[in-house]
Amino acid sequence: MTDQAGENLDAANLCEAFQNTVSRCGDRIALRNSGSDSGITWNEYGRRVERIAAGLAALGIGRGDTVAMMMTNRPEFHLIDSAALHLGATPFSIYNTSAPEQIEYLFGNAANRVVFCEEQFVPRIAEVRGNTEIEHIVCVDAAPQGTTTLDQLESSPATGFEFEKSWRAVEGSDVATLIYTSGTTGPPKGVELTHDNLLAEMSALSEFFPAGPEDRVLSFLPSAHIADRALSHYSAIVNGIQVTSLADMKQLAAALADARPTIFSGVPRVWEKLMAGLQAAGVTDPAAVPDDKRRALLGHLGLDEVHASACGAAPVAAETLEFFMQLGLPIQEVWGMSELSAVATMNPRDKIKVGTVGIPIRGVEVSLADDGELLCRGPIVMRGYRNQPDKTAETIDADGWLHTGDIAEIDAEGYVKIVDRKKELIINAAGKNMSPANIEQKIKAASPLIGQAIAIGDNRPYNVALVVLDPDAARAYAAEHGLKDASTAALAGDSSVAAAVAEAIDAANQRMARVEQIKRHTILPTEWEPGGDELTPTSKLKRKPIATKYASEIEALYA
Repeated sequence: MTDQAGENLDAANLCEAFQNTVSRCGDRIALRNSGSDSGITWNEYGRRVERIAAGLAALGIGRGDTVAMMMTNRPEFHLIDSAALHLGATPFSIYNTSAPEQIEYLFGNAANRVVFCEEQFVPRIAEVRGNTEIEHIVCVDAAPQGTTTLDQLESSPATGFEFEKSWRAVEGSDVATLIYTSGTTGPPKGVELTHDNLLAEMSALSEFFPAGPEDRVLSFLPSAHIADRALSHYSAIVNGIQVTSLADMKQLAAALADARPTIFSGVPRVWEKLMAGLQAAGVTDPAAVPDDKRRALLGHLGLDEVHASACGAAPVAAETLEFFMQLGLPIQEVWGMSELSAVATMNPRDKIKVGTVGIPIRGVEVSLADDGELLCRGPIVMRGYRNQPDKTAETIDADGWLHTGDIAEIDAEGYVKIVDRKKELIINAAGKNMSPANIEQKIKAASPLIGQAIAIGDNRPYNVALVVLDPDAARAYAAEHGLKDASTAALAGDSSVAAAVAEAIDAANQRMARVEQIKRHTILPTEWEPGGDELTPTSKLKRKPIATKYASEIEALYA
């Protein structure tokens, strides 16, 4: 833990931590866009936060009010979010893939009167404006009709606004943000996280991920997701790290080379694609790479200066973790959820146990219910779900234990292993319980061609799978084999691709119990995009919508 972090983790609220960081880091670059030669210093960050806060105060925003954001990853997110925090307000982000009816629902639950957005999202917000409490749309990159610009907001402060008095009045129990759940099992729930929650999270994480002003992170996951907020926003406020924002995740490879992060965390799909890229370049056996060549390979990815790396949000195959470990980049698998302020368990860097999600972070207790459900208790447990006391009571019991919905095991050393989501276990016709996520991990790890896979088998005699090709790997395969049409639609029907996928699934089956094995599969002639019908914005499978959308394909596999 750095001296700065030590001071900030005793702060009364995130605002005090921010002010301490501004004082300490001064002219260091705090925020920048990927590929930019310039950035915003901490001193500039501090001044703009004060101006935006004064502008928001002029709109009547104060303690307890909500402020919405809908934008790609960019420095303005950090400016606006931090400014709202200094008013005692509750800033929150929504996914950019949200449809108008979803926006209407979220804004109805949050009851926000102000929304910050980019020009591209104004039409969707305007469509539902009349059905919400929205009074002001502030556009950060243009000035379409009916909106205010960020410059106009900053140049129109509230008369007599007392900035320091405002942020010093913020209490640790005030709600610092709302994180809306993905809504795959019903309407999204607004997770209320307090200043105390998030400072406790930062304090505990500092023992696993020491960070300071010399560190750099890349912000590329949606800011509506707690993972990006924790690592790229709150950690910056507390530790003074430099944040590079990436608006388009498809440009991740170039952004990594530009940002040269020292701390890097990604969902499994990110690590899988990085591994596939190295494999396509001929690195099939990382253990055989000479020591003096490994940093060069990591440098090719932009990861040669990383001293702390993590993977979470979904199950990851052991093969992926071992691949990077053999290259000299140990990945600390973590587990957590929005309701737990991000991370609740984590593998220590010097004692990683592959196949587990590590041990509880400081202050967190874990236990197992009679049915194996993982329970958590501690200072990182959310205040509750916004305006849903019944859902809160279902999730947090009278003794303060949060019921996570994950089935888990805890070994003698306290390491936690996640089996699967309680509601997603496959129970076949013979009554055998299986984890679809574990099956899917093994399938995807068997070939870079397989971008997504979903195992089906609940109340069925055997398991089948729907397979979606990875577009990048598919293009590389087409070039290597002289196939003219490299689209996933065309390659899904190619006999050589079908043979390669079948071979991979056979290999995966060899690593499974007989009852888990995939008996039949089909390659879908489509791509699954985050935020689409099949995947959440963070690439989790939407199992029920997939089962409905592809019902005929599934039934054909059982015919």
